[in-house]
Amino acid sequence: MKYVVLIVTIVLFSFGNETHRVSLSEENTLELTGDSLKIFDFNQLQNYLSSKDVNKTYVVNFWATWCAPCVKELPYFEQLNANYLNKDVEVILVSLDFPKQIDKKLKPFLQKNKLKSEVIVLNDVDSNTWIPKVNENWSGAIPATIIYNKSKKKFYERSFNYNELETELKQFIK
Repeated sequence: MKYVVLIVTIVLFSFGNETHRVSLSEENTLELTGDSLKIFDFNQLQNYLSSKDVNKTYVVNFWATWCAPCVKELPYFEQLNANYLNKDVEVILVSLDFPKQIDKKLKPFLQKNKLKSEVIVLNDVDSNTWIPKVNENWSGAIPATIIYNKSKKKFYERSFNYNELETELKQFIK
């Protein structure tokens, strides 16, 4: 875990003040074999981090293809998405993959793994600003997950197996 924090810190600081953006359509989407891949800055992502539908519970996971613990737990989020699809639960996977790697790494990964959950790419290099807005205690390490609904919100800076993830979700959908 400490290596993931170190890698994330080094990578995020290596961007400096440069702006790295991917060319997008006006809707901020990239085509991914018929599906669209949303690419947002943090201001756009914030809509996904607070209650939109009063009857839903949201599971938002921050991950990247270069993060081994993230990739290991992705099938559990996919399983949760499938098992709770008709139970007002929505899984959103927020990729922190580097913009230059979207075509080479992220898109092939998504195609190979046939992810059904909504995937959003966070393309905002100002991590010192947005990380504490996600959670004031977040170190920036991934994987990290938020589970929330209209009445409560909980942040997890850790990996999950399926049973652990489902146990946490059940606290929200009693």
